[in-house]
Amino acid sequence: QVQLVESGGGLVQAGGSLRLSCAASGSIRSIDAMGWYRQAPGEERELVATITSGGATNYADSVKGRFTISRDNAKNTVYLQMISLKPEDTAVYYCNADRIGASDGNWYLDAWGQGTLVTVSS
Repeated sequence: QVQLVESGGGLVQAGGSLRLSCAASGSIRSIDAMGWYRQAPGEERELVATITSGGATNYADSVKGRFTISRDNAKNTVYLQMISLKPEDTAVYYCNADRIGASDGNWYLDAWGQGTLVTVSS
């Protein structure tokens, strides 16, 4: 069984920083693109940032220059460093992997973590 587990959320004042982590657990052979999405109350889930297995990144315009996505392929982990946080960044942040190859030969498509809450106070 393959799972994505996020950590690092919490309460922070505007202008502060947080670092989110998402670790894929299980017997994993490979992970393709990974990303972070967020969902604010009453809103739809939206893309925050993605990173390919080779390290190419993509960001939502609203977070460019403030958020940095990175990954450690040896640890099957993706990170989201967030600085200069704003109240409008408040949301549940979800980790996603578009395709995970397990050691038993199975593929897990469009895997999601359970989410971690980020609250930015003004």
